[in-house]
Amino acid sequence: MIAGSISKITGPVVVAAGMTGAKMYDVVRVGAQGLMGEVIRLEADHATIQVYEDTSGLMVGHPVESTEAPLTVELGPGLLSSIYDGVQRPLPVIAEQSGDFILRGTVASALDRTKLWPFVTVAEVGADLVQGDVLGTVQEGKTIVHKVMVPPKRSGKLAWVIPSGDYNVDTVVARLEDGTEFTMTQRWPVREGRPYVRKLDPTTPFTTGMRILDTFFPIALGGNAIIPGGFGTGKTVTQQSLAKWADVDIIVYIGCGERGNEMTEVLTEFPELDDPRTGAPLMDRTVLVANTSNMPVAAREASIYVGATLAEYYRDMGYDVAMMADSTSRWGEALREVSGRLEEMPGEEGYPAYLATRLASFYERSGRVKTLGSGEDRVGSVTMVGAVSPAGGDMSEPMTQNSLRVTGAFWALDTSLAHRRHFPAISWTKSYTLFLGQVRGWYESNVAGDWVSYRDRAMFILQKETELQEIVQLVGPDALPESEKIILEVARMLREDFLQQFAFDEVDAYCPPLKAYWILKVILAFSDASVAALNRGVSLRQILELPIRDKIAGFKTTPHEEAIEEMKTYTTTLAEDIAGIEVL
Repeated sequence: MIAGSISKITGPVVVAAGMTGAKMYDVVRVGAQGLMGEVIRLEADHATIQVYEDTSGLMVGHPVESTEAPLTVELGPGLLSSIYDGVQRPLPVIAEQSGDFILRGTVASALDRTKLWPFVTVAEVGADLVQGDVLGTVQEGKTIVHKVMVPPKRSGKLAWVIPSGDYNVDTVVARLEDGTEFTMTQRWPVREGRPYVRKLDPTTPFTTGMRILDTFFPIALGGNAIIPGGFGTGKTVTQQSLAKWADVDIIVYIGCGERGNEMTEVLTEFPELDDPRTGAPLMDRTVLVANTSNMPVAAREASIYVGATLAEYYRDMGYDVAMMADSTSRWGEALREVSGRLEEMPGEEGYPAYLATRLASFYERSGRVKTLGSGEDRVGSVTMVGAVSPAGGDMSEPMTQNSLRVTGAFWALDTSLAHRRHFPAISWTKSYTLFLGQVRGWYESNVAGDWVSYRDRAMFILQKETELQEIVQLVGPDALPESEKIILEVARMLREDFLQQFAFDEVDAYCPPLKAYWILKVILAFSDASVAALNRGVSLRQILELPIRDKIAGFKTTPHEEAIEEMKTYTTTLAEDIAGIEVL
């Protein structure tokens, strides 16, 4: 056993002497209370330790013991519907032990050791097993079949397997000929990405139910995106909407350094939400990792990696996983604070010089992959969406800019849109996506062959409106010809009837891509018919007097199937109505 003693304390950073033999990122226990920490620097026999708990009361000379293993998470049945802190301690269990506040040195098992799970044996005795092969399955909740797999870096001939039945997670369920035993659980170091056979091209869209994202700035399953925005622009509501409506199997939601009241809202609302895909509680396929702003800053840095490892574990079973990190800026602040305690050379705005490297290595853990295992061709994905909270809404600050370099989509929240009560407040002029070419084929096959052309036309109209608004501010709207006034009117319809979406409306909270396409098609059909009428001498006032705009505005709150069928005929009807206007 490696044991030393404290020689220096600087906030959450502790230096221990006599730690010969300790390794980088080993987990240690500090002081009489056994506070959890991690070795982050080694110099001679001195180990610099990042403590994941409040270090008040520690003194020079207090003991330090190394576990001689890195920070790991426990993986197995029971993860779903759980609520963990930043180092995978279950918060409901801790609440029973210590009340409303986490006592220092609290230790709690991540998985329930007493619960019996219905294990169904899959592997057969005598089979040659490799890493990733399925030993058996467990029904976890109503919707997810949990696959108990051979851990990475393990293989051999199966000598014995337990018969199907009800067992706890510590029961040995299989044994190899070399004596290696497997239970339903496995452990994995959080800073190391779980292995896979190969990465695949992301070609299937990550459908969110939000028209502006699915139509204008889509990403693919296995992609990554950031949502930067100032205070009050709707980052948290947007991420919660993604968690509820995204077309994925598993949700991993990380509250990283968020305000306590926001996390309380998440923790109380999620268990009450019904899964729109299955009707079961949404928590049945959700894992929450909560590290609020008043929790130890070092554990905040670890919480991101804990969430990524949980997501990769379910990816390895062949599931599509969405990981929401709210907010990565708080993670960056934790890096900055610990770096300052270590007296490292600061980079831009005091962030550590390795900020970009850490961000890149984190987002690289997303992807759509062919998983380990023989006998079945499993494909899983991890899609990462990170919120960024730039101070004062300044998009040029280091966290936003470094995240931009390594992510494929930029969903920029605009404070001015939020002030105008336009939600989601995602700017269509500042946002972009690099995944359009990869998901285009899916949209053309599953939505409409001309989907891209309608999307591009709508984007052009919105950009043209921005140019015309500058002229309007100088000379007034009356100075514009009617051919440009109709552009402003169509752009207004696009903003209000297409881009605006009410997250709390029973129908409009989720919009399937096909319905979004038809709403766009109807608005552009109105544009085409209006331009044709103006060209033959009809006035814009005559066109706007027709009740067409009110009809189009109602489609987004009309039940999906009903609205789609109605819009298919209405595109022809509105064209006939406008064409029937007589020239005065």
